[in-house]
Amino acid sequence: MSTSTGELDPAFEGAGKEPGLQIWRVENFHPVPVPKASYGKFFMGDSYIVLKTTATKSGALRHDIHYWLGKDTSQDEAGSVAILTVELDEALGGGPVQYREVQGDESEKFLSYFKPCIIPQPGGTASGFKHTEINAHELVTRLYQCKGVRVQEVPVEKSSLNHGDIFILDTQSKIYQFNGSDSSIRERGKAMEVVQHIKDLYHEGSCDIVTIADAEVADDAEASKFWEYFGGFGTISAQTSHEDNSKEEGPSAQLYNVQQGKPVPVDTESLTMDLLETNKCYLLESGLEIYVWMGKGTSLADKKGASKAAEELLHDPKRKKSRVVRVIEGYETGLFKSKFTGWAQGEEPEDD
Repeated sequence: MSTSTGELDPAFEGAGKEPGLQIWRVENFHPVPVPKASYGKFFMGDSYIVLKTTATKSGALRHDIHYWLGKDTSQDEAGSVAILTVELDEALGGGPVQYREVQGDESEKFLSYFKPCIIPQPGGTASGFKHTEINAHELVTRLYQCKGVRVQEVPVEKSSLNHGDIFILDTQSKIYQFNGSDSSIRERGKAMEVVQHIKDLYHEGSCDIVTIADAEVADDAEASKFWEYFGGFGTISAQTSHEDNSKEEGPSAQLYNVQQGKPVPVDTESLTMDLLETNKCYLLESGLEIYVWMGKGTSLADKKGASKAAEELLHDPKRKKSRVVRVIEGYETGLFKSKFTGWAQGEEPEDD
């Protein structure tokens, strides 16, 4: 369905014409391009749109759209950025797969765009906070937990430490890497890249780096200094703080037809592709995934309404860990098709 250029934000003009990343930050509910020098720098009070353009073997361009929500983002802004990604999708011809990313629970696909990691900073334009400047960061001691590909700030407390992960203590003059005794060699190598990243970003490449082994106690001078930040050496947890996340389950499969921006349950005993009408939008809730399916015959207003409806579902605390993926008719992913009985797979966009 054709879309008037007047319905699209001018900030998206020319987007996705070449392979690479493009990032916009949402300011006063409008997308503002982020300078390339600031790619990978995210603020907790802000929302961002990230477009990844990839050249396929045939020479065609493939697009993936992600919208990232900082933990301090307001519900109004979260709804706004979801709608803006629909506009960007329209500007790109209605084919990209769209992913909702939440601070601390980002997909591996999203994290792979930023090497070695992302470390969200306090502040943000939407919240009215001031962005933390680099020199201000140096004056504050921070503790980061490295778990696989994820890096997140945690309280500088002994209870934050455990034997299963790597922790990075960033102080004004030194960066300490604490290697949990049960962490893997791969995780330790990844953490070393993060330490170098912090050194370059916040210490202008000049500060001491100290590695602390889990078994080292106060007999070692550097280990003693490290433990002083935690009130002295003591017993720490054997388990990580995220081990139970994979056991959580969302609601069972339910298909909704979006009518005037509101999800209406579809009464059916089994999911089949003929339930999806080209002139309508649907939500499919399956476990911890919420898919937004947009028919080719729907208007931009209908698509925005479906995105808003998905965001409103996430206001339910039971759905706070759900991941939203938006697909367009004819560009469905294999994972989406697999939810329906008898849907032939064929060629499709690559799944996350």
